[in-house]
Amino acid sequence: MPDSCAALKETHQPQVLVETAGLSEKEWLAYRRKGIGGSDVAALLGISPWRTARDLYYDKLNIAAVEDNENNWVALEMGHLLEPLVAKIFQHRTGYKIYQVKKMFQHPKYPWMLADVDYFVELPDGTTAILEIKTTNYNAKDHWWLDGEETVPVYYETQGRHYMAVTNLNHVFYCCLYGNSEDNVIIRHIERDAAYEEELTALEGIFWNENVLKKIPPPYTEDGDLVLQSVKHQVGMADPEAPAVELSLPLASCVVRFTELQAQKKLADAQSKKIEGEMKRLQGRIVEAMGKSCTAVCTTGGSSYTVTYNPSKKSGISKDNLIRLQAQHPDIYQDYVTVSENRRFYVKKSQEENAA
Repeated sequence: MPDSCAALKETHQPQVLVETAGLSEKEWLAYRRKGIGGSDVAALLGISPWRTARDLYYDKLNIAAVEDNENNWVALEMGHLLEPLVAKIFQHRTGYKIYQVKKMFQHPKYPWMLADVDYFVELPDGTTAILEIKTTNYNAKDHWWLDGEETVPVYYETQGRHYMAVTNLNHVFYCCLYGNSEDNVIIRHIERDAAYEEELTALEGIFWNENVLKKIPPPYTEDGDLVLQSVKHQVGMADPEAPAVELSLPLASCVVRFTELQAQKKLADAQSKKIEGEMKRLQGRIVEAMGKSCTAVCTTGGSSYTVTYNPSKKSGISKDNLIRLQAQHPDIYQDYVTVSENRRFYVKKSQEENAA
């Protein structure tokens, strides 16, 4: 197999954009807006699970938006706090020496490409590699496998390949913690790929030069939920007094297609509801026979079945009790109540007017 690293004929020494050790978070973010960092790449490519290319565009132009970390700030903070621990686990498991360099690097040929690397690794052959620290929950660890084979989630792989391009290094390690034990870590390794890097650099250049510098927002291409979340963050709260928007012809086609899918879904929902009703009736007969028991067993047609009906309890405040709390203790109610907005999307088709 040919060495993809050997195809990278151009070598370079990364430039130092800034020493990061003494920077405040605000200053650090200002430097990040001078280019594209490794964690930006997945969004730029439209493959990030968390934000769109449009979100990244607004961030680079420092356009004010609703805070987009409000729902996962705890996970982000936990990842930051656990970073030294995960790095220590990697060092213990591999025996490799690791160290930090508190600098933001910049590609000398493509100045929009920046890299603020978690850790560097000193390999036994004297070469240097990159170490990226990740944390996740137990249920999400399966993203590090694909069809039974070890892999790196593509949204993290692009980050590592971006860092290799900037730093001119040929190896990236990932260490991901998904539990509270040293055994609950995933370690992965990828090598530099010339063809991948060339395409990645080109796509980053298009985004930076054609979108950011020209102030032309990229189109939404991501999944619907992510786009709706992005629009909500950028637009903010609705204005009931705002005038109706006249949609363009391409968007009118979207409206027509939406109503067609809406009708299809209605038929599918009706069939699903019918099936669900039958399942509920069967469940009722079985539960009646179980009484207070949480388990039932049976054998029929050569197969054995185990039925479980386990209780699930959670604490909450009913609507009536909330009303009582507001009436009897308005000061306490105001201290804890939060107001959120959900907007219902609905399309109504009017009857066509008869031709004269």
